[in-house]
Parts: sequence; C-alpha cells; structure tokens
Amino acid sequence: MPERNIDFGTYGARGIKAHEAVARQLDTLAGYIATPVTARRGLLARLHYLTRTDHALNAAREAGLTVTGRTLRAWLEGRRAPSRKNLERIEAAYKTVRRHNVARYLLGRLNADGRGTRVEIHPLNQSQVPRPRQRIVEYRSFNVRHWDRVIQAWADNDTQALDDAWVEKIVDLGSQWGQYEYVTNVGFAA
Repeated sequence: MPERNIDFGTYGARGIKAHEAVARQLDTLAGYIATPVTARRGLLARLHYLTRTDHALNAAREAGLTVTGRTLRAWLEGRRAPSRKNLERIEAAYKTVRRHNVARYLLGRLNADGRGTRVEIHPLNQSQVPRPRQRIVEYRSFNVRHWDRVIQAWADNDTQALDDAWVEKIVDLGSQWGQYEYVTNVGFAA
C-alpha cells in the first residue's frame, strides 16, 4: 500500500503504530480490572469474572484457560496458587473474554446512531530528527462513523486486521494520510 513507512525511526522520529494507539484507547474504554493478576485480589476478581456463568467459563476455555474445574475451585478457595504460566493464561483469557463482552457496547457508543465519534491524532515526535529531515506533520481530528471492522479486529486481537481497518479510516484524511501511520497518541471517548 502506498504511503507505508518502511524504515520508521531511521532519523530519530519516535512514535507507535496508530492501530496500536487505537487498541490502547479501546483497552482503556473496556475498563479492565486495575489490580494485577499477581495480587490475590486481582486473581480472584479475574477468576470470578471468568467463572460466574457457564457462558463465561466456556469463553475462557476457548481463550486458553484449560485447567480442570477442581483446579479452579482450589484457586478460588486459596488452597493452591496458579503457576506463573497459568497466571499469564488467566490474564490472556480474561482480556479476551472482556473484549468480546464489551465489544457490542463500545460499537454502539462509538457509532452513536450514525453520528460517529470524533478522533484526535497527535503526530509522531520529531524532536530528535535533524531539521532538514523533519516533515510538517500537524495535529488532526476527524469523525469516524463506522467502527465495525475496527472493533471486531480489536475484540479478536488481530493486529493485522486492526491495522488494515484503521488505515481504511485514516485514508479520509486526504493525500497525506501516510504521515499518521506512526503517532504519539490517538484519542477518542465513548
């Protein structure tokens, strides 16, 4: 695709891929449990979230939490503690289930009955780039009306699909949309 950066950061520019910033903002809107999984309180909160219904437990098993019911009960009762590998699986399963649970809500909020949501793009940081090599890149804002593909890719944790869906949205910025492939931040609220 034209306008894609091949050697980003060669001259000192700093930033992250725009779709990563979008995923970060969506994660913030999803409202994950703040206490880390390594703390007893955080572990119990995640386990209760993943085991409160049969649907949630099935989704957790599909997401990679493949321990027996007996082991889950032992963890919940505090008789045993999960290994580091199982803590990582619990965290990954929790995030996957949470993303799927809030995706429909976020989609409705961001689409806003066809009005869409205002998005602000803060350009990459060029403070370390030598003056002759700096681009003129400015703060931009625009309205995104259809978030379906972006939310679906985020809920599925598919970074390539999220990148493609986000590029489809920023093409609306005009001929210089490639300047916003890397950014310092992408902001929006639901």
